[in-house]
Amino acid sequence: MPDIFNSNKNWPENQNPSLTKDIKPVHPTVFKSKDLHRLPGHTHNPLSAYYYYPEKVRFVNADPQEKVVLLLRKHPITNLGWLSLSFLLIFVPFFLPLLTFNAKIPPELELVLSLVWYLVLTSFIFEKFLNWFFNVNIVTDERIIEVDFYNLFYREISDANIDQIQDVTVEVGGGVRTFFNYGDVIIQTAAEVPRIEFEAIPYPDGVAKILRELRIEEEQEKLEGRVR
Repeated sequence: MPDIFNSNKNWPENQNPSLTKDIKPVHPTVFKSKDLHRLPGHTHNPLSAYYYYPEKVRFVNADPQEKVVLLLRKHPITNLGWLSLSFLLIFVPFFLPLLTFNAKIPPELELVLSLVWYLVLTSFIFEKFLNWFFNVNIVTDERIIEVDFYNLFYREISDANIDQIQDVTVEVGGGVRTFFNYGDVIIQTAAEVPRIEFEAIPYPDGVAKILRELRIEEEQEKLEGRVR
């Protein structure tokens, strides 16, 4: 898609101007390094939930020329529940005498039980973190991809081409979601997977806008006969 984002492109003479006069491409495919770092939402933070034009991001079955536009995760505030629970569970071993009804426990056994408890707690925290970190939504200049990570041995990947997007709906409900500006983006497609959901992602309205613009650009590419 070498020219898809070039706003100075001269349209073919036989093209209907009514189909293109209002199209204003906004996502350049090629950036100079210094320009890339100025993009709103562009960051080098590997834990970011909203990553606009991420660098060095690769995924399974990616085309060599495919450009990643967005890398999305659930808003960090969604981790507050299990983080708070984990913090409280840290103190459980200190209340072990109360939990055992003041029964006398040998110090060695108490130490072993505490170590086992913290090992289980660490595993719980690690699993929750991996679940958040690897459950991602990817938007490229050609596709939308939803990765559902269940554990280290099983994941599901659903995708649809940009030109298969039929409808994009944004759902933001509740005071917390409104205050922190995150919500769901529901995408109806004509692909094998008719519905793809980006759940609890930051800036859902902005993501929906980008998807609509990419769809328009894909339609423009078809009109110009520049489909890959």
